[in-house]
Amino acid sequence: MSALTTKSFERLAFLSSGTPDAELALGDLSAIYGNVDPESADVIVALGGDGLMLQVLHRFMGRQKPIYGMNRGSVGFLMNEFSDEALRERLAAAEASTVHPLTMTATDVNGEVFSARAINEVSVLRSSYQAAKMRISIDGTERLPELVADGLLVATPAGSTAYNLSANGPILPLDAPLMALTPISAFRPRRWRGALLPDKARVVLEVLEADKRPVAAVADHFEIRNVMRVEIAMDHATGLTLLHDPGHSLDERILREQFGN
Repeated sequence: MSALTTKSFERLAFLSSGTPDAELALGDLSAIYGNVDPESADVIVALGGDGLMLQVLHRFMGRQKPIYGMNRGSVGFLMNEFSDEALRERLAAAEASTVHPLTMTATDVNGEVFSARAINEVSVLRSSYQAAKMRISIDGTERLPELVADGLLVATPAGSTAYNLSANGPILPLDAPLMALTPISAFRPRRWRGALLPDKARVVLEVLEADKRPVAAVADHFEIRNVMRVEIAMDHATGLTLLHDPGHSLDERILREQFGN
């Protein structure tokens, strides 16, 4: 983490989730600080909740623009508290956290291949009343010949407090070189609770009985239905920079989650 200089943030771009509170904040902040085109901005200020933050991170992935969120939504785990005062000073004092997305390559039953990235997690989920059946391989070695479950997910450290945590997966420190592999309502093996994998691992999920037990693959909000094979890995070449106020950095929030705060 590092603090950034004030002159790095002369040109601000504000993006709203479209809710009444976010739109009101957009108008107020634009009047005070101006609002430039995002392509020419030094920093993107996202006004909304975690859903908007994920959308903004996806939109500017690979553009090396820092993102500073202010909560005008409901949850706001990734966001800072809202205030229209001294914004440039807050940005100058902000701590930067870098997160890396996952890459998902999904092949459907027709042989068509789709690619997407996920900041939180890649989920493979049953699409019918029947549980999914999957084979799990890590770096070319079969590790679980058959998992019968509602699904399975691979989460980044940044995403470990989201869907992964709801599925009873582990919370990972932001700088941990790990990914969480977490089953969703596993039926067999009953006692399998998932695994912690090195973040350089390549995960391959092969769907068994795909015609009888259809499965969808989801990278954050991007969904592919009727998949047969899903490959997942971390994209270390792509870094996304999130800015948070001192004492409220993303790794601090993840640490607090482990103590129920």
